[in-house]
Amino acid sequence: MSFLSEGVSDLRRTARGWRWGRRSQVPRSAEPYVLPAKQTVFPSDWSRRRPAIAAREVAQKGGLEPLFRSQVRTKVEGLDVLERIEGPVIFAANHASHLDTPLVLLSLPDEWRRRTAVAAAADYFFDTWWRAVGSSLIFNTFPIDRRGGSMATTPGEVLADGWSLVIFPEGTRSKDGWMGNFRMGAAFLAHEHGVPVVPVAHRGTFAAMPRGQGWPSPGRRQLTIRFGEPLRPREGESVREFAPRIKAAVATLLDEDRTTWWDARRRASSGETPDPGGPDVAAWRRVWEQSESPAPDAPGRRLRAWARSSR
Repeated sequence: MSFLSEGVSDLRRTARGWRWGRRSQVPRSAEPYVLPAKQTVFPSDWSRRRPAIAAREVAQKGGLEPLFRSQVRTKVEGLDVLERIEGPVIFAANHASHLDTPLVLLSLPDEWRRRTAVAAAADYFFDTWWRAVGSSLIFNTFPIDRRGGSMATTPGEVLADGWSLVIFPEGTRSKDGWMGNFRMGAAFLAHEHGVPVVPVAHRGTFAAMPRGQGWPSPGRRQLTIRFGEPLRPREGESVREFAPRIKAAVATLLDEDRTTWWDARRRASSGETPDPGGPDVAAWRRVWEQSESPAPDAPGRRLRAWARSSR
């Protein structure tokens, strides 16, 4: 067994037996009600300074990327759009797994990856000091309070410093792999700071590592990711009007990944893009639909059949 395989085996064994963070093992529904604690403000400016940038480059290229590639296979499309724009931009992607962040970052060209930060939930990634430091250093995350509290660093400040952002407009990971409702944060930031939104759609992360699973499934599951044409608010277009266009662009990219570019564009032009929220069926069937990894060169049979039935 190689050194890398032994290391991966040790990490899996540790992940299964370790109690991560300070979260109680008692279900929340069984806990007595207590007033929520006041949100701590987490500074993350240090993670975008030169020493942290240098350390992150070593961590990502020397540790994260080899480990990630050893667990999954990836297919990346649409990076040519980045050759026609200058940063900063907002990468708005669907969210189904903890694999989403490394997939997006490691798919970017190096010059973009080095200048991209990730908005992360303060109540999850910043609930312990070691998780806050680790995620900030390796993924260049900064905290976002999903409950509307104040933070030490805001997305606007990160954009103003010339950093692109990865934002998951759904706000949390999907429970069944299908795309949920988009919040208006990405649209608001683009509107407020005059930066384009690059829609990003990926498939396969839920099948490889669904919510509640601590390590990717064995067998190097296939992941696909597509970057779309940048979007900007139109003249007179409000944030509320712009946000649905971002979601529609991600939905079209998902349709393109399941079928073909031509078919996806034809359906988009006629308003017949399949609902990215998935079919209205039993929960187990929704999960089952997303449990198949996308084929690297052709759409999966189950999803192709679903796309035909949704026309």
